[in-house]
Amino acid sequence: MYAYCIIEYPVKSLDKAFTYKVPSNLIDKLKVGMKVLVPFNNRYIHGIVLKLTNTYEGDYDLKEIASIEDEFLILNKELLMLGSYMQSITLCNLITAYQTMLPSALKVKEQTKDYNEYEKIIHLNKPKEEIEKFIKTHKKSNKTKILSDLLDQDEINRKDANASSLRELIKLGLVKEEKRIKKSVYVKGTKNTKVLTEEQQHAFNTIANSFDVAKTFLLYGVTGSGKTQIYIKLIENVIARGKTALLLVPEISLTEQIVSIFYDAFGSDVAILHSGLSIKEKYEEYLKILKGEIKIVIGTRSAVFAPLTNIGIIIMDEEHSDTYKQDNTPRYHARDIAIKRSEYHHCPLVLGSATPSLESMARAQKKVYELITLKHRANNLPLPEVSIVDMKNELQKRNFTISELLDTKIKERLEKKEQVILLLNRRGFSTFITCSNCGFTYKCPYCEISLTYHKNANTLRCHYCGYTKIKDDICPECHERGLNYMGMGTEKLEQIIKEKYPDAKVIRMDADTTTKKGAHDKIIKAFKNEEYNVLIGTQMISKGLDFPKCTLVGIINADSSLNIPDFRSSERTFSLLDQASGRAGRSTIPGSVVIQTFNPDNETIKAVKNHDYDEFYAKEMKVRKILKYPPYYYLANIKIASKDYHVAATEASKIKKYLENNLDKSSIILGPSTASNFKRNNIYRFSITIKYRFDDKLMKTLKYLDGIYMTTKNCFLELDINPLRI
Repeated sequence: MYAYCIIEYPVKSLDKAFTYKVPSNLIDKLKVGMKVLVPFNNRYIHGIVLKLTNTYEGDYDLKEIASIEDEFLILNKELLMLGSYMQSITLCNLITAYQTMLPSALKVKEQTKDYNEYEKIIHLNKPKEEIEKFIKTHKKSNKTKILSDLLDQDEINRKDANASSLRELIKLGLVKEEKRIKKSVYVKGTKNTKVLTEEQQHAFNTIANSFDVAKTFLLYGVTGSGKTQIYIKLIENVIARGKTALLLVPEISLTEQIVSIFYDAFGSDVAILHSGLSIKEKYEEYLKILKGEIKIVIGTRSAVFAPLTNIGIIIMDEEHSDTYKQDNTPRYHARDIAIKRSEYHHCPLVLGSATPSLESMARAQKKVYELITLKHRANNLPLPEVSIVDMKNELQKRNFTISELLDTKIKERLEKKEQVILLLNRRGFSTFITCSNCGFTYKCPYCEISLTYHKNANTLRCHYCGYTKIKDDICPECHERGLNYMGMGTEKLEQIIKEKYPDAKVIRMDADTTTKKGAHDKIIKAFKNEEYNVLIGTQMISKGLDFPKCTLVGIINADSSLNIPDFRSSERTFSLLDQASGRAGRSTIPGSVVIQTFNPDNETIKAVKNHDYDEFYAKEMKVRKILKYPPYYYLANIKIASKDYHVAATEASKIKKYLENNLDKSSIILGPSTASNFKRNNIYRFSITIKYRFDDKLMKTLKYLDGIYMTTKNCFLELDINPLRI
């Protein structure tokens, strides 16, 4: 027997299957999808079996597979198919696609640590009659108690037995000890008694009628419309049909809250997968899924590859979120993988959002997806009232951070013992530091961008490459004490709020305060339990979270995302502001939102004020059509990168000419131009963007270019099909 194996080297030139002989001792054990150890280039490396065959027509003497690395871990037929599909749509290596599917403890590399959790169990080691005789002939003691318990229960956990008595019984040969993988304790969920509203019931019925059909639904519901309750009801019905369910969420912060809701409803039938878990926890959750011990998986982007079988429904909550797209190789979008899995299992895919992506809404308008709309909040409360404040007028009043209106509303909420959320989508203390004496500005030596000051650690950090340095008190250029702290991040806002409202209990949630394991959950629970009454945060607090006592949301600088030179900046801004606004007034107390902006007449800001997604969608689609951007055109982006500026520039020009000669004439080629983050980690990057509608030559051309540059040492390409940022 022969095996075709793909090996662990993520090198394009080795992105192919190699043939090995299967030794006789493995013939009955080896299966497609298994991880194996194989000889390659005078060493042993790991790989995955893609195919088994009884014939070999080559002329080479084949080497034998050394061993099976994990008989239990097998990439099933569906996951092997998904790897090939991901390779075809992202042009990544096949081994990279498979490695992306596996948690870090199971990647195709040497696994030296056993992440299983074990327990020690005690059994009887003599016949029942002999044990009973021992009990009768000895006084009551810990030894006789252990033996009596074993007669009743067959086995006991070692930690439940007296240690010294147990050692004596083992020496006497009356009992024996066994080490085994710890069994999961099943917890039963409580029955969901919540009654769906008429709108929710209609949405449920529409989706439930397609339980055995590969169909995509866009569930477009205003914030607070109760999409989660629909998800729970759908999953209840799917499980009752003997199938499994997959629920994707965009952020770890959302995972914590939604998991607690699903634990309440389904108990131990839930497994979670996200980057905040330790390697051991990921391994344990993955094995539970692989063994079929659970029926529901909840997780972030990579959970779309969970090895569930017999899937009955797939749900993507907050489907518009950018985090569903991976920004390094392989650059896949979870939505594409979810659609493929929906087709494979003949089950519905539900895309839920209060602010759907323009591409998804356009597909719904064209009947590619079925649109379901929830126009009202589940508790029939009105959406929060939104006020827009022109900060140009506030600056004249010396109100640089908190406007007069927002100040008044914060004080009112604090007096009423209600809660406030303040959104500022920029972390750190100051966005840059400059010297008023000589004009010096701290910049990253590797990326040529301003360093952000983090006051708590007294460090300057590059948010691109991670470069960090301790801040000096004097200017390193002119040696004067003229440093000015410009711009503002969440850390500085926290200080301002604490000084301005000394009685407020303030907590901050951003990338700096959530580095420790469980930090997201801890902050969310503390705010929900009213240990704090002001929550300051970045975009991670803008969507999905539910705080009944929060009645005011303040957007500190609504323009920060509008001013980014990207064709999606208006869409991202609308989504961010509308989702953040939806955190207010979700219980019985009406909510209020204050948006501070220097552009009060901006169409996007106006649409947020009116909670009018339809108006925003109509106007933005007109702009996209004129400028030939998605969803009217597809995009592909090529980054040309090199440590040598001239090499990168020269190769970018060559690639542009090649594209012009080989792509369809209807495709539009933009660039080369400097990439938005031109210098990163001492590497210069140029960008070429291709707009196309139907171009049969595109993937073949990109694959050819990728092949040309796969062995080039001084220049490399980054390919991104359907990028979210260019």
